[in-house]
Amino acid sequence: MTRIEDPPTAEDQKPEDIVEAAGMPVGSGNMKPEYDIRLANEDLAPLRKQKWTSYNIFAFWMSDVHSVGGYVTAGSLFALGIASWQVLLALLIGIVIVQVFTNLVAKPSQKTGVPYPVINRAIYGIKGANIPAIIRGLIAIAWYGVQTFLAAESLNIIFLKFWPGSAALLEVGFLGLSALGWISYAILWFAQAALFWNGMESIRKFIDWAGPAVYVVMIVLAGYLVSQAGWENISLDLSAGEPLEFWASIPVMITAIAIVVSYFSGPMLNFGDFARYGKSFAAVRKGNFWGLPINFLFFSLLTVITASATVPVFGELITDPIHTVERIDTPFAILLGGLTFVTATVGINIVANFISPAFDFSNVAPHKISWRTGGMIAAVGSVILLPWNWYSNADAIHYTLGVLGAMIGPLFGILIAGYYVAAKQRILVDDMFTMSEKGTYWYTKGYNKNAVYTMLGAGIPTVLAGVLPKLIADLGGFDISWLGNYTWFIGCGLGYVLFVLLERSNPQVPSLDDLTAGVSDGTVEVAGGTIQLQPAAAE
Repeated sequence: MTRIEDPPTAEDQKPEDIVEAAGMPVGSGNMKPEYDIRLANEDLAPLRKQKWTSYNIFAFWMSDVHSVGGYVTAGSLFALGIASWQVLLALLIGIVIVQVFTNLVAKPSQKTGVPYPVINRAIYGIKGANIPAIIRGLIAIAWYGVQTFLAAESLNIIFLKFWPGSAALLEVGFLGLSALGWISYAILWFAQAALFWNGMESIRKFIDWAGPAVYVVMIVLAGYLVSQAGWENISLDLSAGEPLEFWASIPVMITAIAIVVSYFSGPMLNFGDFARYGKSFAAVRKGNFWGLPINFLFFSLLTVITASATVPVFGELITDPIHTVERIDTPFAILLGGLTFVTATVGINIVANFISPAFDFSNVAPHKISWRTGGMIAAVGSVILLPWNWYSNADAIHYTLGVLGAMIGPLFGILIAGYYVAAKQRILVDDMFTMSEKGTYWYTKGYNKNAVYTMLGAGIPTVLAGVLPKLIADLGGFDISWLGNYTWFIGCGLGYVLFVLLERSNPQVPSLDDLTAGVSDGTVEVAGGTIQLQPAAAE
């Protein structure tokens, strides 16, 4: 066999081919000579050093929670017609569920030092891992455009307040967006791209600062409105009608729990992209505790107090923070509030919808698509989708993002079953970077047929559960559209059970019980399990 026919490896790379690992210094990724460059680059290879502390993880969740979408979601839960204590209980149960499952998905990536799409190679197969990567990447592209559009709306308010002449730009536009809207969208698009391009360390520094900064402004906003309204006029119940009786309120509480879990389902699925940087799994767990139940409950209380104060102050309930700031109508408030919610939305967009597709698309062709290139594919794709045209169309969202979103549950169930049950938390790290047919995770032509069958067996019913009830109701049939609130639980449960059953009847994922060398063992309480990393490259 000639050299040309040999599979390309890291040794075949030229100096100019070596890129910074997700914005980290060259050499941060443990690119071993035997790694096939069709599967590895500095972005996807295991990290040599994992430095993130519990505060960095806490700040990540602050950025994820502090957004216009998070504000509206939290406020809407207090308007469901149930008592405030029931809402708080539902919030607590929902966010604890998120915390538990986030810890589960964090462990394999923290222990191996690889991002979400790479750890899936051990479950779906070397090639099969592209299935969950592409699904998650497409969801992120769509929501990246939506979040940028929402942030642009905040920027529009600033322009209109300080440059009244810019109102003329609202009268002209193209492709469904006004000229002013395009200007604001472009400013934020380039700002986010610049932050992303500077790499993971710059992003970490940004979210470390942005989360607390948003809190300071939100507390000031709440304090101002409460001082204007009077504390005696503040209520944690935002519903307009009579409160539901206890037994009638139970299904509503369950729905509220499901809404909380569904809201976090996207970043929860690919949380491994961030957990891989954690200096220890204990640090990640601690960050998740402060960033999820503590942070989310405080944010929700702050949200409902602010929204409640808008009733006596403005004469109507306003659950959109952008409109709240706009109604205050003072230059300083509009500037500070507008920039704050721009910052908050940029934060969630970067952590939830930029970094995920960056790793996901890089995983498809690592030797051609770097982390940065993958992220820019998502950024350009978000503009091509023209999110402002379909975001306000409930049917368009339901039949597009609804279908993709319904797949998150099965993807989660398969990953958890694969890592904790089938693999027993033991991963042969180097074999996730080889195309050899003798490799541990080659399975059948690069695909684990059990994972593919489970994806179909769990995915199809889950998508139907999310799509058909609304379609039937729209056609005049019976209304069980409430079922759509539970697609994550349905998909996760089906994915977990089906994969476990298939693996027990026809095992594919190796448990590696008789192997120790090169194995990352999730039961070992040290960073990186038991893998032995090469020395860092000389500087």
